Order: sequence, then C-alpha cells, then structure tokens
Amino acid sequence: MPLGWENPLRLAEDLATVDVLSGGRLQPGISVGPPMQWEHVRDALYPDTADAEDFSYARVERLLRHLRGEPASTFSGQQGIEVFSERVQPHVPGLADRVWYGAGSVRSATWAGAQGLGLLSSSVVKHEGEPGEPVDFARAQRAQMDAFLAAHPDPGAARLSQGLVVVPTDSATADQRRRYERYAAERLPRTTEPQGPARLLFAPDLVGPSEQIAEQLRAHAGFQAVDEVVFALPFSFEHDDYVQILTDIAERLAPALGWTAPEGAGAPA
Repeated sequence: MPLGWENPLRLAEDLATVDVLSGGRLQPGISVGPPMQWEHVRDALYPDTADAEDFSYARVERLLRHLRGEPASTFSGQQGIEVFSERVQPHVPGLADRVWYGAGSVRSATWAGAQGLGLLSSSVVKHEGEPGEPVDFARAQRAQMDAFLAAHPDPGAARLSQGLVVVPTDSATADQRRRYERYAAERLPRTTEPQGPARLLFAPDLVGPSEQIAEQLRAHAGFQAVDEVVFALPFSFEHDDYVQILTDIAERLAPALGWTAPEGAGAPA
C-alpha cells in the first residue's frame, strides 16, 4: 500500500480492524513516496494540504506509532454515552511487528532494516551501479537484502521476502503455455537495461514447469537470502489461467522448493 494515498491514523484503524476480523493473519506491506501521477491527483487527494504533505519515511513512522498504541489524542474518557480512547482502536499488540516495507533501493532497504521492519523485495529494483556496468537484477536485489540485514538490530530474526512473477505450466493447456510464453517474451526487453529516470531494473518472468522454475530460483542470489517468497500474478490473464497457475504453485512449485503443508492445513495462501 503506497502511503502517499493514505492518512496513517485512519489506515492504522483499518489495518487493526482487518487483523481482528481475520484472526491475526494480516501481513501489511507499505511504501512511501508521492502518489503516482501526483500532479494530476493532488488537488483531489489533498485539496488544502498538498504542499504540506510529507511523503518521506516519517509517514511510515506515524503509522507504526499508531499501530503500537502510542497516544493519538490528548483526551481519553467518557462524555455522555461516548467513550474516547487516547490511542487508535482496536489496538492489536504485535501488529506493528508484522509490517513489511517495499524497498526499491539500497537506501530504503537500509532504513527498513534499521526500523526492524520486514523487507519486501519485488521484481523491480533500482540499478545503482555505474553507467555502462552490466545489468544483473539478482545481484542488485541481493545487495539490497545484504544492506537490510546489516542494518537490522536482530538480523537473525529479520524477515526477508522476495517477490517475482512466476508462471508454472505443469497443468497448463497448450494454448495457455503459448500465451504465457508470449507474455514473458514481450516483457523481456525491459529487463536488459535500466528503465526510465529512476533507472529501474525489472526481473525476467519465470515461465515453465515447476521443477525448472525451482531450479532457476535456487540459483538466484536474491532467493538464496530469503525464507519467504511472494509470487506475483500477471495482471491481464483469464480466470481459468489464475486457477491453473495457483494450483500448480500450491501443488507443484511450493513442494519443489521445500514447502510442506502443516497437518490439517490447505494449500499456501
């Protein structure tokens, strides 16, 4: 969730409520920076305060304070039939410890580590090498992870997650395989060099049988540093495609990577 679109106090209320309703299963992921297309949405989003809004890490710190139950009001007590709390309600102890930060740069990864947050490293990272230096997404991602761990107060307990687009084809039809391979091929050129002013690196999509994808992941420098993964789904596929992909991830790819379902549990969510 890009925090530029959110009021940290209201978001803290929403996150805590959803966590209570879900039985403590919420894993919030956040990032900072101005909203996309800021110049076009600023007057609708913040008509009176656009020039004063702080889109820095301070916005994350505000959210964490609210989630931790620090005072959000100078008043608490009862007025008539209304009861007021000095902190965000509901309050869920430990929810702040489950917050993940989506970092795109070494600087952001270092900051997230110093805050004790989890690190979400996705399929897009910043290329921070010298001009002309060979593009290596895995190495760039691993550099962020190493910086995160070096800054974390308890690296042994730090939570690291890698997010990539993976499309297993074990049970796919011939038509599905052709479409998946075409999709990945059309996106491949953007992975060969940094993109745009921010010099972003995109990871190649992994398409193929689960055993092949598992082998590619095990050889990936970023994957080697994590014990949690987030497999992203392409945006433009059909419902049956998602059913097939998720089924193959749960039944083929996850076990190939060493995942074992707890007794009585279903497939990984």
